Order: sequence, then structure tokens, then C-alpha cells
Amino acid sequence: MEIILAIVVASAVIFFGALISMGNERQKKAIDGLREQVVLWAVQDLKIKRERLERTVQVPDPIGWLNRILARVCGLDQKIQVTEVFDGPRALVCTYGDGNKSIILTPSSPGAIHKLMREKQSRISQFAERNPLFNLPRKLSVKEISVLNSGFLFDLELPIAWKGLTGQDAIQMDCLWVYELP
Repeated sequence: MEIILAIVVASAVIFFGALISMGNERQKKAIDGLREQVVLWAVQDLKIKRERLERTVQVPDPIGWLNRILARVCGLDQKIQVTEVFDGPRALVCTYGDGNKSIILTPSSPGAIHKLMREKQSRISQFAERNPLFNLPRKLSVKEISVLNSGFLFDLELPIAWKGLTGQDAIQMDCLWVYELP
């Protein structure tokens, strides 16, 4: 009799354990679904806010805007000054500090620059003397500035600021690459 009672109790414990496990799994799925709905709502809310703000985005002081972005993302809180502007690929050479340190800003990714360098060497050789992106040292640190690390209006402000800094027509830009020269 004791063995039958032990088997019944063990069976009941296993049965209730299985029920609890199934209940936990259902709760997990419900919480995951709720989390997905909250994320979708937050993304949609940001899209609505961005659409409203997109019409009013202005960058009255492009160099001040650039200084704020570089201070926030790269830690360069010194006064940035534009020294040279290049086209094909687009690049902006700036100095900071006492004018002895330089950075290069470009909307072209490092992969795109390497691809350009590998393509037609004869065509690039005419730009190689001038554009500093083709003469960069091999192991140079590169930082990406994007919406993720500089603010949710960055991709709307960048083309406006770029045009103000360089005079070049604003093209679709969503990130900026920063090369700190030694």
C-alpha cells in the first residue's frame, strides 16, 4: 500500500510540475508578444515624431553642430575648424586643438573607399595625390557617427550641415565616418 501511495504522490508531483512548466511557457509567449507590441508602438511613435520634426529641421550653425556631435561621440570637445573639402569621394578635413591634430570626415564607409581603391587604379591615380582618403595609414582608428550614437534626428541634420560646411549638394547621408589622423 505504501508503494502505491508513493507512486501516486510522485505521479501527482510530476503532473503538477508539467502543468506549471506549460503555464510558464504560455506566460513567456504572452510576455514576448506584449514586448513586441510595445516595441512596435515605440517605433511608430518615433516615426510620427520624426515626421513632424522633419519639416522643421534646421542647422543654423553647421560648425557648432559638428562640434557638438564630435564632442558627444568621439570626445573631441575642442574647437573644430574646416581646412579642406574634397569631392569624389566626399571628404572634409578638419583641424582641432592648436591646429596640429587633424580628422577626416566622410559619408563613405571604409569598405566603399577600399573598393574604390581596388577598382580602376588609373582613374584613382589622378585623385590619389589630392584626396586624403586614398593615402590613409593602414591601422587607423575609424569611428562611425549615426542615429544610434548621436541623436534620432542626425540623419536629417547631416545633409543640411554637410551642405553648410562644404557647399556640396546634400545627398542622402545617414552616417559619417571619422578618421583621426596621428
